[in-house]
Amino acid sequence: MNSGLLIVGAGGHGRVIADIALQSGDWSQVAFLDKDGDLPSEILGIPVLKAIEDLAHLRIKYPHAAVAVGQCSRRMRLIDESSALGFQLPVIRHPSAVVSRYANIGPGSQILAMSVVNAGARIGAGCIINTAATVDHDCDLGDCVHLSPGVHLAGGVRIASCSWIGIGASVRENCRIGREVTVGAGAAVVSDVDDGLTVAGVPARQLTRSQE
Repeated sequence: MNSGLLIVGAGGHGRVIADIALQSGDWSQVAFLDKDGDLPSEILGIPVLKAIEDLAHLRIKYPHAAVAVGQCSRRMRLIDESSALGFQLPVIRHPSAVVSRYANIGPGSQILAMSVVNAGARIGAGCIINTAATVDHDCDLGDCVHLSPGVHLAGGVRIASCSWIGIGASVRENCRIGREVTVGAGAAVVSDVDDGLTVAGVPARQLTRSQE
């Protein structure tokens, strides 16, 4: 059993990560860290720590940290800060997830219930593979990509860092999705998407400002 795990963020995703951590039995103690002053002192029976001035002291008790923040760029910033402070960033994996022994999962990534990561896939640091999402063979995800529940990536898809793929979206084989892209819920991506765009629909097309 590892020593303590500090879950950074006590929102909905944080509670999901806490539940997985408790099910795993991998950590001797688990706590939330969140600056929201309106939060209760405990959530799911887990203490909520709100003072963040002395992270070096917290690291002694909780040497592992899981950044449980859905927004990609903010998660990347918090992961960088946690790593710089010396926290270890474990992979959080639900026991029902199926991950090939030939896949590569980066530090701080989270593989949620009923998700699948197939052979040859590479998942960067700090990614979220949310509930029932599937990543087929030879996909390559950059750091802090978020696949929402029910997303399906066909083989050979490439997604650059900090992109968000909305719930139920699908991506055709060998498509390239750039950095900081947003793909709308239920979209079908059938061609490459450049950096910074927002696309939606079937097939997915770039949204104009008025549509956003």
